[in-house]
Amino acid sequence: MPDATHAPEVLIEDLHKAFDGKPVLEGVNLRIDRGEMVAIVGGSGCGKTVLLKHITGHFIADKGRVWVADHEAGTNGQGEAPLLEIGTASEGKLDEVRMHWAVVFQRNALLTGDVFDNLAMLPRELRTMTNEQILPLAVKALKDVGLDPELVLHRSRDMLSGGMAKRVAVARALVMDPVLILYDEPTSGLDPEMCVQIHDLIKATHHTQPQIATQRPGAVRTTIVVTHDTELLRRLKPRVVMLHAGRVLFDGSFEAFTQSADPHIAPYLAQMHMLHQRNHG
Repeated sequence: MPDATHAPEVLIEDLHKAFDGKPVLEGVNLRIDRGEMVAIVGGSGCGKTVLLKHITGHFIADKGRVWVADHEAGTNGQGEAPLLEIGTASEGKLDEVRMHWAVVFQRNALLTGDVFDNLAMLPRELRTMTNEQILPLAVKALKDVGLDPELVLHRSRDMLSGGMAKRVAVARALVMDPVLILYDEPTSGLDPEMCVQIHDLIKATHHTQPQIATQRPGAVRTTIVVTHDTELLRRLKPRVVMLHAGRVLFDGSFEAFTQSADPHIAPYLAQMHMLHQRNHG
């Protein structure tokens, strides 16, 4: 569970969401503190990605509220940023806040073109940076994810292996120097060896202090991962949040998760490998 002395990065209160009259989220309450790594798990259709899209402001709650840390407004000496309520913020204000976030999509969502085009997209659009300004950031991001810029910077998206494409997707996130990184099934479609490399990459990225800390001391990275990947949980030991029946069923350590006596958890644990493999397929 989060340390109550830490400042919240995401705060969710009584969140409800339905589609075509079918409830998906039915009263989710969740606090994620700055600097935490949190894995959101649960059976298919339980609302994991829906919850992620509420955090990013792409869905608005039918009932309840979502707050996020507004790093564009600055932080105090301890790295604490004021909270912004997603449902009441203008789209322009949300765009400002999103400049400090990054999303790594399940299927990578790389654009047609070469690697540099993909890495340059957000700095170009959100920060009106030139290619000359972006280039050193792109080179550093590729090195940070273990890719050789000289070999891949101008390689076409269609010439990337699955593992390379996933690394480029993470590099695209790092170019923005995010304080909050959200991953949606980051190891789906990858073989076990590459999964291990992506686990290590997620961990290393999480523990790398964002460059924004040079202007705002105390800033740290927060990571949220939607996943069915049992090995990711075992190796990275994130805080585990399980959704079931539209609510948070479990919130605690991986060890406590695997040892829980809740009758819904053991069947899900038994299915996790199969669900992950289904995503792989």
